Amino acid sequence: MTQKTDIADIRVSYELGQLDEAGLSADPMAQFRRWFDEAIERRVMEPNALVLSTVSDQGVPSSRVVLLKRLDDTGLGFFTNYESRKGQELLANPQAAMLFFWPELQRQVRVVGRVERMPSHLSDSYFHSRPKGSQLGAVASPQSAEIASRESLDERLAELEHRYKDAETIPRPDHWGGYTLVPDTMEFWQGRGNRLHDRLCYRRQTDGGWQITRLAP
Repeated sequence: MTQKTDIADIRVSYELGQLDEAGLSADPMAQFRRWFDEAIERRVMEPNALVLSTVSDQGVPSSRVVLLKRLDDTGLGFFTNYESRKGQELLANPQAAMLFFWPELQRQVRVVGRVERMPSHLSDSYFHSRPKGSQLGAVASPQSAEIASRESLDERLAELEHRYKDAETIPRPDHWGGYTLVPDTMEFWQGRGNRLHDRLCYRRQTDGGWQITRLAP
């Protein structure tokens, strides 16, 4: 195979901003909201997309992209199939990590903490706010399980579309709902020149407060 581009030569110079302790919020969730709002204002593509990493009971990690769909003082929320690989891994090991990367701003945010299921009423509320097709897709797909073919999935969806064609609401399946990651650490990364990036890390203390430290790039 001919390599047209030398991968080692691919690089971007980070020059858009800086991050210092004086401009940082004392609360990491407030700091995250500030950056998240800026990502929206700057029209970052899918600003709520994140890489979620979980670990199995055998110590095997796995990562996938999911969407942030809830943000409050408790933590960061997403929705999925409880019986999926991530759901099974979170059942066995409720510790997880999130990574947000906003290349247009030359920023990333890393979050590590424990994951808890959302109360049912929050899962119900979000499920019924989704387009009908997305609701039916959540019912149709046995996420992460092996299936016979794409056609079998399409047939299952068509069956559900017929069943619920006149229904105003679709019941949320018991196997689908929300999780909240409650942070123990949150790291804010701002790209800088010469790869000497700014990294400021919040660590939760036993009294519930946060300690902020600077990490070497």
